[in-house]
Amino acid sequence: MDCLFNSCDTYYKRPFGALPAGQTVHMALCIPEQMGYVDPHLVLQKEGPGDQPVYYRMRFDGQTPGVNHFSVDVQVFDVGLYFYYFDLYTDFRKIYRGKMGRGVLSWQEGERWQLTVYDPSFQTPACIKGSVFYQIFPDRFCEGVENKHMPFSDRIYRADKHAEPFWQPNEDGGHLNHDYFGGDLKGIQSKLPYLHHLGVNYIYLNPIFEAHSNHRYNTADYLNVDPLLGSNRDFEELCQAAARYGIGIVLDGVFSHTGSDSIYFNKEGRYGSKGAWRDPHSPYRSWYDFAPYYKGGYRSWWGFETLPEVNEEDPSYARFITGEGGVIDTWLRRGAAGFRLDVADELPDSFIQQIRTAVKRVSPDKFLLGEVWEDATTKFGYGHRRTYLLGNGLDSVMNYPFKNAVLGFVCGGDAADAADQILSICEHYPAPALHTALNFLSTHDTERALTVIADEPAGDRGREWQSGRSVTGEAYEEGLILLKMAYAIIFTLPGVPCVYYGDEIGMQGYRDPFNRGYYLWDSHEDRLRPVIAQLAQLRQSCEAFREGELRVLRAEGGILHYQRVGAMETAEIIANRTDHLIVEKLASGKYTEVNPMGFTITVEEVGHNPNHSYYDYR
Repeated sequence: MDCLFNSCDTYYKRPFGALPAGQTVHMALCIPEQMGYVDPHLVLQKEGPGDQPVYYRMRFDGQTPGVNHFSVDVQVFDVGLYFYYFDLYTDFRKIYRGKMGRGVLSWQEGERWQLTVYDPSFQTPACIKGSVFYQIFPDRFCEGVENKHMPFSDRIYRADKHAEPFWQPNEDGGHLNHDYFGGDLKGIQSKLPYLHHLGVNYIYLNPIFEAHSNHRYNTADYLNVDPLLGSNRDFEELCQAAARYGIGIVLDGVFSHTGSDSIYFNKEGRYGSKGAWRDPHSPYRSWYDFAPYYKGGYRSWWGFETLPEVNEEDPSYARFITGEGGVIDTWLRRGAAGFRLDVADELPDSFIQQIRTAVKRVSPDKFLLGEVWEDATTKFGYGHRRTYLLGNGLDSVMNYPFKNAVLGFVCGGDAADAADQILSICEHYPAPALHTALNFLSTHDTERALTVIADEPAGDRGREWQSGRSVTGEAYEEGLILLKMAYAIIFTLPGVPCVYYGDEIGMQGYRDPFNRGYYLWDSHEDRLRPVIAQLAQLRQSCEAFREGELRVLRAEGGILHYQRVGAMETAEIIANRTDHLIVEKLASGKYTEVNPMGFTITVEEVGHNPNHSYYDYR
């Protein structure tokens, strides 16, 4: 059957994607004459208690051979999530959402389309759009001050930088998370020329505040750099040096819990006799929930007693983090370009709004990113849908759905499934958030991309099985080719790409801690770096990659072909995961060859001679 409706085609739905409140959305249907008499209605329902579906009768716009055309225009005023389908009002027929936004005829209940309506004043930093990020796990990137003294006696220094991070045993003893390779802020500063050459505009640092584990997600002191990394002055100098290369520094903010071994809680007694655990009259006592029915006597993050949860809505805690002169204010004024919020979906919306106020009080160009693993517009928590992506909370989020889609495709999945996942996010996210979403293939919380692509899935197998594994030979070579393709896709989708340190030299590793090895500065793998540098240069020179519309032209089997359409330029990307050469027709009418397991990127000026391409990367 011919296309009835397609939410990704602006003939059928204008504008594409999420809608600023107060704007009008245009919907159109194309109904084949052979379906007989229809009286189509748009059925639109706002999500919320007491909200009922509203039926909008569609007007008849005329005929083309064999097809009846209908449309409706609806102005939507209230911020929130809406869901819709079409009722043909004859023979119980309805139109629901199918793959890649296409309408499917059904006599039964089906999937409804989502319409996200956001605050029309929502803006995100223009400086983020079109940029390239690089994520660094500070202890494992570069040691600027070698063989340094450990500032605390329970830290173990790892002089052998090629050694595997300690992984056994776990909470029954051993040294998991207590081994330190000595990476520091001076080391990062020394590598700024390297990162600049790679095309990096922003560095996202995992936590740098004082904490008593190598990952530093158990904060001990929010206002000071961990002494193994350097000093507060070292951080300011890093920001100043990075700025000279046009690079900003985004920090990781862990505000849902502290460490039990901290100034604030001090269960271990490292900080004297003060702290909420030891002193009922501590100024930090109200930050935590103490009760006998909690494991250990207090509420902790996912039951880990080393991570006592905080009451984010406690006034003194909120002031400490978000008030003038507070944690957010202090680090942004020391030079940070923004914050990434750890477990943002576990922070109350009201607290995130306070953080946003604190961030934007310093400058509207300061960035606020959230860790959310799913579609951030449909996330459910605290008994309701989360609202942090509707204009009064986060600027944007870490884009795990794109990671899953791209890696799924290069690992053998159907391009149609990948395109459907990608288009779903593009439809649901407000444009200001979509174009600043952080797109990546690896993080400190996931297996490295090359391991996912080239090695055996770990599944539920533990650290003993994961330890020491790496692919070589043909599997490595093929994996590297597919990793190039994956990065070509990540760099050309809406949002901003992020390279996890070491991925550009083919580092491998399963889950934590194996994905957190020390950067191999003596590596001879240099085939991926120039590709990433070229992709970064292309991204920064072509305006279509900043806020250009995404149009999927073909998503079939091992072939993913799409456009980014900007005001002045159009980029066309073809990824060929198959094992044979393809000849693909471009939107301009030209044809181009794409090598097996290869990709082609073509950029043309809008309105220019379609036979002239001024950039063609293969």
